[in-house]
Amino acid sequence: MQTAKNSTQERIVTAVFLVIGVLVVGLINNFWLMWTVMGIIYLLAFHEATRLFGINNSSLYAYAAILWLAAALYPYGEDLFVIAGLIFAAAVAYTQNIPPKNFLPFIYPTAGMLFMLSMYQDYGMGAMLWLLVVVASTDIGAYVVGRSIGKTPFSVSSPSKTREGVYGGIAVATAAGFFIGVTIVGIPQAIIISMAAAIGAVFGDLFESYLKRKAGVKDSGSILPGHGGVLDRIDGYLFASIIMLVLLRGIV
Repeated sequence: MQTAKNSTQERIVTAVFLVIGVLVVGLINNFWLMWTVMGIIYLLAFHEATRLFGINNSSLYAYAAILWLAAALYPYGEDLFVIAGLIFAAAVAYTQNIPPKNFLPFIYPTAGMLFMLSMYQDYGMGAMLWLLVVVASTDIGAYVVGRSIGKTPFSVSSPSKTREGVYGGIAVATAAGFFIGVTIVGIPQAIIISMAAAIGAVFGDLFESYLKRKAGVKDSGSILPGHGGVLDRIDGYLFASIIMLVLLRGIV
């Protein structure tokens, strides 16, 4: 009983500090601060991902750091992701001694982090707030609805999730995201992008659950007391950010 109480207290304290940190970065709204904070988050998430993928190659961190440095100088982070893939494929073919799975951390979480940085550069803090509201609302809505009326399992990758909870989370996130999105885009676009990003958040969370089940671990890490690892907190954003940026560029 006492252990559960302590865990809840840890979770609340950590959440408060995370919210304060997000608010400070958002209010300052400076590219270099955003790049630095996101870079720290990225490298921590990259480390956790290598563990989940069962990769033991310390040199990959240097390449990840170089990639993030390049993102500070080149405005289209998603292009860097494609270029990194081409370079890796060339290196695999040339040396024939690089395990292809070593590229997995350059897909997840790298792609999502690069897309997120590009979205900030292209659409500013308003889009980042939109993303934050959609993903957070998806989690909260899914939890509340799932606990209230959830009965049907959603996926074996995450047994605690229910279809009712997922649908409820998407509905809540669409409604909440709309009020932020409509200040940036038109009404139809705000609805479509919010709903699509919410669906992305659901499967971002599901994908990380799948990785943890395959790796046989409860959390991706332990750096955040009461919350687990960095990936445990940003998994939904990694999918939702890609969908949101693609749709912002494609239908707006």
